[in-house]
Amino acid sequence: MQNNIFQQVNMNAGDVRKSYNWYREQVSNLGKNVSGTQLLRNEKLTSRIRPGEMYLFMYDPKLKLELPYYDMVPLVLPFKIVKGGFLGINLHYLPYLARYKLLGELSKLTLDKTINENTRIQISWQILNSSSKYLAATACVKHYLNDHLRSRFLKINYEDWITASMLPVESFRKVKKEKVWQEVKQKHRYY
Repeated sequence: MQNNIFQQVNMNAGDVRKSYNWYREQVSNLGKNVSGTQLLRNEKLTSRIRPGEMYLFMYDPKLKLELPYYDMVPLVLPFKIVKGGFLGINLHYLPYLARYKLLGELSKLTLDKTINENTRIQISWQILNSSSKYLAATACVKHYLNDHLRSRFLKINYEDWITASMLPVESFRKVKKEKVWQEVKQKHRYY
C-alpha cells in the first residue's frame, strides 16, 4: 500500500515539485484510510537509521505519563545519534502547511547533486538553531530512546518526503492533533 501511494503521487507529479494544495489533494484522494501501522506493514523495514534521512516508526515514550501529549507513530528526520537513541525532527508536531514549508527549506541542505533513494540532507542542531527559517524544526526536536522503539523503521525515500508529510498518520495521545499544532505554534512562534 505504501509504495502504491508514493508511486501514484510521484507519477502524477512528474519531475516537478507541486504546490502545497496539489499534494494535499493527492494525498486526500489516495490515502483517505491510511494509518501509520498500515504503512509499517512493509517488508522493507530497517533496524538502522542514518542522520539526514526520513523514517516512520512506532514509539512508546519513557515519560508518557508526565507528557501533556505524544506521538505514537513519529515521522522523523534524525540529525544526531546519541547514547541509547537519537535526536530528530518529528514533522507530526507541525500542521501540514508548516511541514511543506519546512521541507522546502530543508531541501536546500541536500548532500547529493542527483536526487535518488539515497539522497539525504546535512542537518545538525547548529544549522537548525542558526536561522529563523528553521524555527519550525526546532519546535519539534525530540529525543528518541532505542529501548522505547516499538517497531523497526520505514525509510521514506527523499522524493516521497512531501507526500509522507501530508499523510494523516500522526497518532497523538491525550489530545487532538489540532491542539498540539496550536500549542507548538504559540510556544515557538514559527511562521
